[in-house]
Amino acid sequence: MTNANITLPLKPTQTNLGDGYLKFQLNQQTAAVLSMKYTQEAVIVPIESVTSMPNMPSCILGLMNWRSRIIWVVDLPRMLNLESLDYRVRQYSAIVIQVESLVLGLVVQEIKGTTKFLPDDIHSPIGQVASSLVPYLCGCVVQQQEILLVLDALAIVQSSILRSD
Repeated sequence: MTNANITLPLKPTQTNLGDGYLKFQLNQQTAAVLSMKYTQEAVIVPIESVTSMPNMPSCILGLMNWRSRIIWVVDLPRMLNLESLDYRVRQYSAIVIQVESLVLGLVVQEIKGTTKFLPDDIHSPIGQVASSLVPYLCGCVVQQQEILLVLDALAIVQSSILRSD
């Protein structure tokens, strides 16, 4: 047996692959991502599990029970003034987000999975998207010939549309 010297680097080389994001379709035309930092869970919710509430803005679908908590469920495309979801569906694709103590269910067309990118990959959304979307965005990312909207969870939960004060 030969005694070959093998040298290992002192520090393992670790390339930063970026921050984690949940990727989803807001509607047929629009793909978006949300930071995993705020994402609690992606769930399929039977439509009858969401109890509608009277006198609410049209983007608020109602209330649902999530892990023994009652949370508001929001039609995210409608809230962002995009083409709304198809209401003939029998179940919703919902993303449960938490920003500090606020928990909210965001209904989207389809949840696609996860992706990663570096903060430097996020570019200004101004001129790329409708100006009504800009307050809800951290920016845009181009990934595999697709423009992804990087949504700002804090701006969503603090939206004046969701406030009654």
